[in-house]
Amino acid sequence: MLADRYGLTLTTNDPKARDAYVTGLDHILAATFGASDAFSAAIEADPCFALGYVGLARARMYENDMPGAQEAMASAHACASGLTEREEGHLAALDLLLQGRVSEARSAVQEHAARHPGDVLVAQICTNIFGLIGTSGEPGRESAQLAYTTNLYDALGEDWWIMSVHGQALCEVGRLDEAMSMMDRSLSLNNANANASHFKAHTLYEQGSGEAGRIYLADWIADYDARSVLHGHLSWHRALWALEQEDEAELWAIYEGAIAPAVSYSLPINVLTDAAALLYRSEIAGHKVAPALWRDLSDYASRFFPNPGMSFADIHSALAHSMAGDGERLAVLTETQSGFAADLVRPVARAWGAIARQDWTVALQQLTPVMADHARLGGSRAQRDLLELTYLNLLLKSGHIQEAYRTITARRPIFSQAAPVAGFV
Repeated sequence: MLADRYGLTLTTNDPKARDAYVTGLDHILAATFGASDAFSAAIEADPCFALGYVGLARARMYENDMPGAQEAMASAHACASGLTEREEGHLAALDLLLQGRVSEARSAVQEHAARHPGDVLVAQICTNIFGLIGTSGEPGRESAQLAYTTNLYDALGEDWWIMSVHGQALCEVGRLDEAMSMMDRSLSLNNANANASHFKAHTLYEQGSGEAGRIYLADWIADYDARSVLHGHLSWHRALWALEQEDEAELWAIYEGAIAPAVSYSLPINVLTDAAALLYRSEIAGHKVAPALWRDLSDYASRFFPNPGMSFADIHSALAHSMAGDGERLAVLTETQSGFAADLVRPVARAWGAIARQDWTVALQQLTPVMADHARLGGSRAQRDLLELTYLNLLLKSGHIQEAYRTITARRPIFSQAAPVAGFV
């Protein structure tokens, strides 16, 4: 039998199947377009290649094609005889993920990765902002993710994929110099790695290097296929820097060309959260947002997240519904008991409702308790700046000027001298 790029045995004797599988795996790890085609080529070369079907299922999940993913997994099971112990564990972990058994999947992935750190298609499920650790809703999730990627990095070493996701984990706990070193080393080995480019953008953001970040991403994204899973989110980073640097023309050009629900190829959670955050951060910076944009986004949220449960998505759905004036949809989220951080979703949703009514005092009362623990909601520090800047805006609107300056300096010092909030000077 043949082996993959990490030296792990594959139950196939066809070199073309192995090569196509490795290509598909690299597309997944680099967040580049083409994974489905590569895995399809692998199973065309060897129709009984079980892990080729598993890879295709994972690629289709990234394309939000859940029926296609389920079909591919069914084919994987039909070809599962004769697999190694590692391949059986690989198949079982992806099964749990696809079935939505999140807690079980997280445990299975972590146990499998401890035994087989080079089985990266499984290991990557617990990395990144929206991985199973990042969306656990548990206190200390950022430190837990760093511990997880540290173990993988110790096992895999100078590998372009693990350096990019380990760098992200370092960034989120504030170890910015180490994070930047990881990103640059990763990109030196594979400059097409969108995960490294993405997390480099995060690190530049945390360093307050907006001008450098804007230049870097504008150059890097020029060669990145717009159909790729991170294109919309990288565009969000570019738009945020355009907002900070008061380039309104570029802000809206990027939104309309790459972020808006009608044009983005990103996963629904990225489409919703990126669009909602950018629109509202634009509003509090003093820009007028067309009501139709909020209505479109509220409809999108209702279509893709009709039931509460994904807490990070839920707070952005609530924002869209509030700004669109849809009290019925909002009411579901103000009372939700579902999701890994539902106790935080409820007051955030109520705060958005009060903001839509311009009741700044009630909004501040609702949001204040959330600020101590909002990391449990998920998302990166950059994404949770939606809440930080909203809180700053509410303090200003409520007349707590000194408290506004003190709070932003203590909580997010990168905004202490200049924050994209109207009235903050």
